[in-house]
Amino acid sequence: MIILWIDPGTTTVGFALIQKERWEFKLLDYWILSTTPKIDLVHKILEIWTDINTIIAKYNPEIVAIEKLFFTTNLKTGIDVAQARWVILYEAIKENKKILEYTPLQVKKAITWHWTANKLQLQNAIKILFRLDSIPKPDDAADAIWLAYMWALNSNNINK
Repeated sequence: MIILWIDPGTTTVGFALIQKERWEFKLLDYWILSTTPKIDLVHKILEIWTDINTIIAKYNPEIVAIEKLFFTTNLKTGIDVAQARWVILYEAIKENKKILEYTPLQVKKAITWHWTANKLQLQNAIKILFRLDSIPKPDDAADAIWLAYMWALNSNNINK
């Protein structure tokens, strides 16, 4: 089973692909999708859609998991990210993929067993779990790895 996790944004979109076979996990790929600087949101969303379409076509994941949005301060940024998130969800639905969502707090709890874990603790946990030489960079890609791993841990509870 291949799981694609996406950490949505408008400037960068983190993604990670994990292959799960029983309780063994293999990190297939991770990185960020970057949109062209200083273009309007409509064109950024088109770039995100094109990149997500390419990733889904290349890896054919069974599951597309995406981070739930949580904004308390900047409503405009939240609305822009929600639009980018929508186009990602649209592409996954169009390709008949199962979609799951998790909050950042759920991820922290699953990976470090503590709701208040910081980014460095999560990054070190992922480094150890996947036997990486260094902490994954950039941060948006590392976020996507945590989320994909968390989903993979819980995937036995979900009916296909």
